This record gives sequence, C-alpha cells and structure tokens, in this order.
Amino acid sequence: MKSYFMQPLRGTKDILPYEIIYWQHIYTKASAILSLHNYSEIRTPIIESTNLFQRTIGETTDIINKEMYTFIDQSNRYITLRPEATASIARAFVNNKLYQNQLQKFWYLGPMFRYERPQSGRQRQFHQLGIECIGSFSPMADAEVIHLANELLHQLKLKEYILEINSIGNLEERQLYKTDLVKYLLKYKKDLDADSQNRLYSNPLRILDSKNAKTQEILQYAPNLNKYLNKISTEHFYLVCTYLDNLNIPYKINYQLVRGLDYYNQTTFEIKTHSEDNQNTICGGGRYNNLIKQLGGPTTPAVGWAIGLERLLKSIQTELILHQQKINVYIATQGLAAQKKIWEIIRNLEKENIKFELDLSNKSFPKQIKRADKLGAKFCIILGDQEVNNNCITTRKLDEHKQYTVPYSIFLQEINKLKH
Repeated sequence: MKSYFMQPLRGTKDILPYEIIYWQHIYTKASAILSLHNYSEIRTPIIESTNLFQRTIGETTDIINKEMYTFIDQSNRYITLRPEATASIARAFVNNKLYQNQLQKFWYLGPMFRYERPQSGRQRQFHQLGIECIGSFSPMADAEVIHLANELLHQLKLKEYILEINSIGNLEERQLYKTDLVKYLLKYKKDLDADSQNRLYSNPLRILDSKNAKTQEILQYAPNLNKYLNKISTEHFYLVCTYLDNLNIPYKINYQLVRGLDYYNQTTFEIKTHSEDNQNTICGGGRYNNLIKQLGGPTTPAVGWAIGLERLLKSIQTELILHQQKINVYIATQGLAAQKKIWEIIRNLEKENIKFELDLSNKSFPKQIKRADKLGAKFCIILGDQEVNNNCITTRKLDEHKQYTVPYSIFLQEINKLKH
C-alpha cells in the first residue's frame, strides 16, 4: 500500500526552527527601533467582517475581486481572513475610541492572506510588518514613517534598494486626472494589455502600474497626475521631499506610482530592491486621510507602511547570517535515583539562566556524551549511581575533553561557572 503524507496547502509554508531565528531577529530589531520613536505594538484579529475590506480597500481592486479568502460562518456572517492590516487597525481605532487621544502610533507584525499565484517571496499566507501614524496632517509624519522604514531596512542589512515616492493628491484632484487619463487612453485602447483594457473604466489609475512594455510605452505621453495637484497637495509633497533631503535619504520621484488600495491619498511610496523580477517591492505605504471617517470615526489623517517579510528575508539572506544559540550544558543521567535527584540541578540552572538540554533517551553515558558534543554544548553534567552514592557530580568540559568530580553541595554553589 502506497504511503500518503499530508502536505501543506499550496501557498503556505512551515517556518522551521533554523528559520525562526531570522523572524525573531526582525521582531527584536523592529521593536527596538519603533519603541524609540514611541510606537506601540498592536494586534488585531486575523478574521474580520468581509464588509470592512469591501468598504476600505476598493471594490475594483484585485484584492476584493480575486484574492480574498471569504467564507460564511455558522451564524451566517461573511467573514474574511485579513488581506492587509491597515483597515483592521483603523477599525480598532474607531471601535475603541482611540481618537480621544491626539496622536496614536502603532506597529504590528502578523500573517495576512491573499489568493495569489505562489512564487518565490510571495505566499498565500504571508507576513507583514507595518506601522501606522494616526492623527497628524503634517508632512513631518510622512517623513518620519519613511525614515523608520529606511532605518529598519538598513539595520537588517538590506543593500541596494531605492525609495520611489509620489503624490496622488486628494479625491477631487484624482477625479479630474482620471477623466483626462481615460480620454487619452481610449485612443490606444486596442494596444493596451487585457488587464489595462478591463481597468479603463473601473480603475484607470491602476493602469499606470502595468508591467506590460507596450502599455508603458503608451503611458510615456499620458497626462501627469502631478499637474493636477492644487497648492496644498503640492506644498505637502514638496515638504516631504525636503525632509527626506534633510535626512539624507535618497529617493526617486515616480509620477506613475499609485499603489493598489483605494484608501490612499497624497503621499504614496515604495521601497524596491534592484531585482529585475516583479516581486522587488519590499515596502509600500502612504497617506490615508479619509479611511477612519469612512469607518464612522471623526476626520483623522494617517500615514503608514507595510513590509513583506518573506520578500525581505529572501533579499537579506546572503548578508544576514544568524546562528541558533548553542546550549551551554547537556545533562546526562542513568538510573532512577539519578533521575529523581537531577531536578534540583535543573531548578538551579533555570535560576542562573543557563541554557541546557536534558537527555531523555536513557542511552549509555558514552552515547549521551557523544550527543552533547554533537549539539555543541560546552559542558556535560553526568549523574549516575556512582555520583548519587558518593553525593557528588561529574562535569565534563567537552571542548577540552577534561572531566572532574566535585561534592554535590560545592557544585550547586558554583553552578554559575557553567555560563562561561
């Protein structure tokens, strides 16, 4: 009979112990940097009402039309696995009346879900690290969040990346621009790629983001959105760029950068690696001054970003080399009396914060010591009938192949020496 092994669902991946150390490293770095700027961690549910994303992300986006994991639960409610976190945080902000405080700064790290074609750096269950600065119209807020993304990527040893930035103005400015853009593109409708033809009436701004070479060629002579910005939008964007200059953060203005979510306005930005594939965007974000009002809260400006962790890890894996922390002490026992007595030693190792592993194999001492050596332990504590009868402990220093026996009480007093 052919054996059958259960496989993970397509687009999902097990994160194994040797990989977890990288995830923990990113979490630790993010926590340190963001705490320094008074950002607090927030955790929202993985499942939300489907309506939350339909109202905020945009009905004509690929996320809503093709990619959401939605189901009906036993109470006949439409439930969606969150495809992104900003809408959830805006909902939490309104539900918990956090707008009563003047400014809120949040950061998060967690899984998101989109039904996309899996490929390297892109899974159907993927993870994002992100921040949201809620309550400020100031271009300084835009500059701060971009600075934090840049600083974090720098500390995680990401090299060779570029910040692209744009202003997409407010809703009225975009509406005027859309009218002229569609008018221009209609002359070339037959030459546009299929996706762009479909978006011509539903979401024409997304055509600017097309990867099709022929479409991009047509767009070279299309109207520029920046020509439609009013004085307030223009000055806001000018100050954001000025502050980035003051921070010595290089950037490129990309007038075709629009992002894929409807709630964005004014500043939008992406951080891209120099990889030539389509999965080279590491971080994306921007302003969303109308989202919280959309969800029933007061008019509250906000700006934020999200970093895709799978893509980030793929990009830094050659530069960032981490190793699992090795154990200091391996505990080898034999006989019931020794196994009863060892727990006092374990409590003392815990108290001294000494990393250890207790052998659970019941194999011979030579085999237990061999495993201790294989795991890279510095010391092996040996406790058998002889040690129990003589009220002593044998310790083997594995790198020097030296072994010594001391009275049990002295060993307990000097157990902190096993740290070194």
